[in-house]
Amino acid sequence: MERSLLSYLVSWINSEDRKPLIVRGARQVGKTWLVRHLASTCNKTLLEINFEKKLSLVSLFESNDPKHILLNLSAHFNQQIEPGNCLLFLDEIQAAPAIFSKLRWFAEDMPELPVIAAGSLLEFLLAEHSFSMPVGRISYMHLEPLSFEEFLLAHGKKILNNYLLEYNLTTEIPLALHEQLILMFKEYLIVGGLPAAVKSWVKEQSLVKINQIQNDLLTTYRDDFSKYKGRIEIERMDEVMSAIPKMLGKKFVYSRVNPDISATTFKQVIALLNKARISHRVLNCSANGVPLAAEIKEKIFKEIYLDTGLCSATLGLSLNQINEAKDLTLVNQGGLSEQVVGQILRTLNPPYIEPALYYWAREEKGSSAEIDYVIQCGNNIVPIEVKSGSTGTLKSLHLFMALKKLPRAVRINADLPSNTNIKVKLQMGNDVSYKLLSLPFYLVGQLYRLLNEV
Repeated sequence: MERSLLSYLVSWINSEDRKPLIVRGARQVGKTWLVRHLASTCNKTLLEINFEKKLSLVSLFESNDPKHILLNLSAHFNQQIEPGNCLLFLDEIQAAPAIFSKLRWFAEDMPELPVIAAGSLLEFLLAEHSFSMPVGRISYMHLEPLSFEEFLLAHGKKILNNYLLEYNLTTEIPLALHEQLILMFKEYLIVGGLPAAVKSWVKEQSLVKINQIQNDLLTTYRDDFSKYKGRIEIERMDEVMSAIPKMLGKKFVYSRVNPDISATTFKQVIALLNKARISHRVLNCSANGVPLAAEIKEKIFKEIYLDTGLCSATLGLSLNQINEAKDLTLVNQGGLSEQVVGQILRTLNPPYIEPALYYWAREEKGSSAEIDYVIQCGNNIVPIEVKSGSTGTLKSLHLFMALKKLPRAVRINADLPSNTNIKVKLQMGNDVSYKLLSLPFYLVGQLYRLLNEV
């Protein structure tokens, strides 16, 4: 299946100032497949080493001289190695932390050899390393589950995908095409973006098979908990994993997971799940200016899952249930809609930037309000509401726009696109006016491009 980041990797491998690349992402998002596909695309001989499968191969890298390391690798693979014609892939590098520091020598002494390292639990290594980090001599790339556009490509819907890539707001989307895209997006909600699930769905169209794959993946993540042994009780991690899909779209409250366990314990669990990229934190920010990270409230946050398909499996949702729902925001009280929008937003920034999500909330008696997501587009702050219905229901958005005095907002729903002027009077008498860009769920992947267009 096609991944949009392949073109980024091809540019990296052809770059004159290329550095060893670290691919970061959760287990089963397709890191290994993508690197193998890159080697094939660029006609490079792949030298792949998986340290989790065979830790003894660490001994091949004892020297700090890349030439000596290549001699060892040449003997191991029983082939002559020409650095310019090969791609060295160090998979599951978190199992061999000492190898990480060796990357600096490849950057300095053998830049002609492209080197990629990856690992499913790499964040733990990066957060707690005891070796000398090769600062300035490595690059990073973040890989997420398949976007909706990649989901279309996996289905062979290249022309439909191109339609989204080329769509502009002056184009009127035919109702038949709109309905087709909404149906495809509902499939995406259930299947998700993890390659194994998508591949099975494309080949077999079996919901039973999809559910089995998703539950197997959830079991794989739970089995990974044994690697955290000594850090936290495994039972607590299982509790939180089950609780996150049930609290989608809501402030994460530890006591709702298990009132008998301390908040400190669950705080540690959430941190571990975030590091493993099984879940992602949506940070509460003040949204007074850019960067959004400058004013965050660390104790107030929401959580989303790695993947909408895993959420659906955990919640026991089926494609029939979602197809029967007239409005996607009615599914799981709108939580799954927030999940999938946040998941897609994580794919929109350049891959060398670590994805981050933000929202805004005001908790005042009689005047509470919440904006589902807040993004930075250029130097501008743009609020995003995942809503249905008329503009008259957007009370929180109207209040936010009055407080922040911003010119533009975004609404995501299942309706056709529109770009309208909003003028309303708040209860306190304030007049509010702004531009509202309303986009259907299937155009979230084109958000930044369409914002720049208007």
